[in-house]
Amino acid sequence: MKLISRLMTAAAAICVFTGAAQAQTVFLTADRMVDVETGRLVGNAAVLVEDGKVTFAGDMSTVRLAIPEDATRIDLAGYTIMPGLIDMHVHLTSSADQHGYKGLAISDEMSAIIGVVNAQTTLEAGFTTVRNVGAGSFGDVALRDAINEGMIPGPRMYVSGPPIGITGGHCSDNNLLPEEYGLEGENVADGPWAARSAVRKNVKYGADLIKTCSTGGVLSKGTKVGAPQYTLEELTALTEEAHSHGLKVASHAHGAEGIRNALMAGVDTIEHASFIDDEGIRLARKNGAYLSMDIYVTEYILGEGEAAGILEESLEKERMTGQVQRDNFRKAHEAGVKMVLGTDAGVYPHGQNARQLSRMTGFGMTPAEALQAATVNAADALGKGDTIGRLAPGYFADIIAVEGNPLDDISILESVGFVMKEGVVYKSVD
Repeated sequence: MKLISRLMTAAAAICVFTGAAQAQTVFLTADRMVDVETGRLVGNAAVLVEDGKVTFAGDMSTVRLAIPEDATRIDLAGYTIMPGLIDMHVHLTSSADQHGYKGLAISDEMSAIIGVVNAQTTLEAGFTTVRNVGAGSFGDVALRDAINEGMIPGPRMYVSGPPIGITGGHCSDNNLLPEEYGLEGENVADGPWAARSAVRKNVKYGADLIKTCSTGGVLSKGTKVGAPQYTLEELTALTEEAHSHGLKVASHAHGAEGIRNALMAGVDTIEHASFIDDEGIRLARKNGAYLSMDIYVTEYILGEGEAAGILEESLEKERMTGQVQRDNFRKAHEAGVKMVLGTDAGVYPHGQNARQLSRMTGFGMTPAEALQAATVNAADALGKGDTIGRLAPGYFADIIAVEGNPLDDISILESVGFVMKEGVVYKSVD
């Protein structure tokens, strides 16, 4: 009943959305604006938006600005504005209450419908861009295209399609049923040439990036969380193939050896990075690779995961992983490794993505650094640093607003009051 209710709410919102006008000229004012690059507040904030892009952003009292007569005025008195947030690790077609064997009952069609609901929820939470790293049957490609064509509301999506990995491995195969069922994941690829072929398939069907797994995982049955998957030869072939098509590679990697293998193969981001060692940190810094460490999700897995269907085997793996990952988050940050916000939303409920920000500050970052991880760093890691992640002329008008100052209390971003994406308002203040 909960899902049906949410679907009805989403359907009503879609009706409103599809009838909305295209992006207009907008003149927006607020008490303050966060300059995410410098980590400072700008007072008397004003943003002029034309054709979905920013043409001015800054202190209104310092310039003479010609405001078009036909501009729509939005006054966010009492609010602080900043660029829309970016989550680099989500699964929009996944539901947090359908883990383990419960997930076997979810059809591809239902996953697509779930994705529509989660897309709207994520956007209204202030995340105007996401990177979807893993979805079956190219459901994330379809969701991305529906959003881009204005059929449904949702964040800007960069998608991987089905992850690529080994037989019996995390992210590629399905290990829940015994052998006689003949169940195999849709993107199992053993050997260098098979890995290259799987990359080509994902490119063919519209992926923006490639997701692979170079170690076992917490939530996969029968894999050891720190054990390496794929040889260096296989990872290198996969990464070379992806890069030859202009696609970046994200590698799920908990264990130290698998992290090193992925970095030596040239992947662009390491997902989770739980047991990263000093050599892994050195390689990440040398290569300019980004770490996406989901340090909030352990709280959901250990607190509510059993009721959601997470297997005891997986709960035990999380018990041995969560605190080590948080300690290594601090260590990697202190070492100067590039870091982005990646939450693994879908393992826990969508819309709660911003809860990770307070954990990032709790484990070593300043509020400004956490905001940079969720804006400028993430945009740069996507290769989109010239269009998103900042409020500056020429950038997409992705703007969110909160009451208070997130540089004093970053947890206020868990309750975003206003959301604009490309000049269109999707959530207004009361």
